[in-house]
This record gives sequence, C-alpha cells and structure tokens, in this order.
Amino acid sequence: MTATTTTTASDRDPAALVALRSRPAGLTAEAVLVRRSITHALRDAEALTMAVILPTMLMLLFTFVFGGALDPSGGYVDYVVPGIILLCAGFGASSTALYVARDMTTGIIDRFRTMPMRASAVLTGHVAASVLRNLFATGVVVGVALLVGFRPTADAIEWVAAGALIALYILAITALFAAIGLAASSPEAANAYGFILLFLPYLSSAFVPVETLPDWLSWFAEHQPITPIIEAIRSLLMGTPMGDSGWLAIGWCVLVIAVAAAWGTWLFRRKAGRR
Repeated sequence: MTATTTTTASDRDPAALVALRSRPAGLTAEAVLVRRSITHALRDAEALTMAVILPTMLMLLFTFVFGGALDPSGGYVDYVVPGIILLCAGFGASSTALYVARDMTTGIIDRFRTMPMRASAVLTGHVAASVLRNLFATGVVVGVALLVGFRPTADAIEWVAAGALIALYILAITALFAAIGLAASSPEAANAYGFILLFLPYLSSAFVPVETLPDWLSWFAEHQPITPIIEAIRSLLMGTPMGDSGWLAIGWCVLVIAVAAAWGTWLFRRKAGRR
C-alpha cells in the first residue's frame, strides 16, 4: 500500500502560508504593538524617570545657578523653559532608538514576520508609545517649571497651539530616533548615535540669544531646526514676536518626519528582509 502526499505552495513557502492567514482588521496590529511598547516603557521605570529628572535638574541648574548672571532681573526661567521642554522631548525620544535596535537584534522581528500583519506596525508601535510617554514627561516638566516661577502669558488657544507644536516636534524627533535605531548595528551603538542629537538644543536659542554667540556659531544656531521651534513656543507662551518662526517650525517638523519615515521604512525592509 502506497501513501499519497499532496504538496501545496504553502507547504513549500512560509511566506505563502502567512499570506493564507487573514490580517487583523483596521489598526488592530498597531494598537497591540503600541500597548506592547507602553508596557515595556512602564517596566523600564528608570529610563522614564531619568527622562523627567535630567531636564528638570538642568532647568533648576540654569534658573538658580546661572540665571542670576544671565538675567539679573530674575526672569530667566521664563526664557529657558521652552528650550528645556525640547530638551526633555529629546531625552525621552532617545530611548526609542535603543528599543528599536534591541528588537532588531533579539529575534522578535523573525516572529513578527511569521504573523499576518503589516511590518510597519512594529515602528508605529514604538513611535506612538514614545510620543505618549514624552507628552507625559513634558507635562511633568512644565508643572515643575510653574512651581519654580515660570509665568506664561498665553491664553487657552495659545496653550493648545503650543501643545500641538510640542507634540509635532516629539513625533518628528521620535521618528528620527526610530530610524537611527534601525541603522545602528547594536543597542549600544544606537544609544551613542542618538546622543549626538541631544546636543542640538545647546547650540540654539534655548539658553542664550543667538546674537550673543560667536559669528560662526550664531549662523548655525539661527538656521538649525531647533531654534525656530523654540522661538515659536516662546512666542505662544510668553508673547514674544513670532516672525517666521511658526511656519519654519512646522516646516522643519514635517520635513524631519517625512525623511525619517522614508529612511526608517527602507531600513526596516532591507534589514528585516535579510533574516
């Protein structure tokens, strides 16, 4: 008696087998992976705590140690808080590079590839969770700033506009850190590459007016992306002149998001496809 074995395409090709499974409806996969990333972030309480504590310590340092020399009138805290907000967003977003690089090196991507879901859901989960985490950290930093004397003059609409611009900036820098995490060869390398971006707020109008910097440095500080974002937030919260800062801030954020999304998508397909 001879046994008959029928071989189908799905038996030979794992990708075909995956294709036969139905994909989760709507954004179910993205929602699951956002929840996964938030759970990881909550378990990594040290990273979340440091993302709040470090910018807060810098704000207290500049306000109470350097503030008297930089602005003897005592109003330096009103000047420095917008820069501290972006610094806080940068610290928080930098952990995204570490999480993405860890996923690319621990084998979890291989498991995701066997599931009937969009590959982009992995990056979407990391970015969305980081934005939520950083908005919470930013709220804590603003609360501490109010306690130490920050006195914005903004009305409700200007607060909403400033919050929307901060959220757009957090989305942009998080998407960029996610792409850096994909480009890095290891979590340690991702952490080191991302650290370079954290210096940009120091080379802007965050802590001193760009006019006070040396000529060669003031040109860079005036034209780099961080400066118009800080000036736009400062204008919305403190009533300083807006000028072109608003449009430049939105334009820089949108450009960074577009470049980071294209770079990240290309890197993910290239690296995940090798496995």
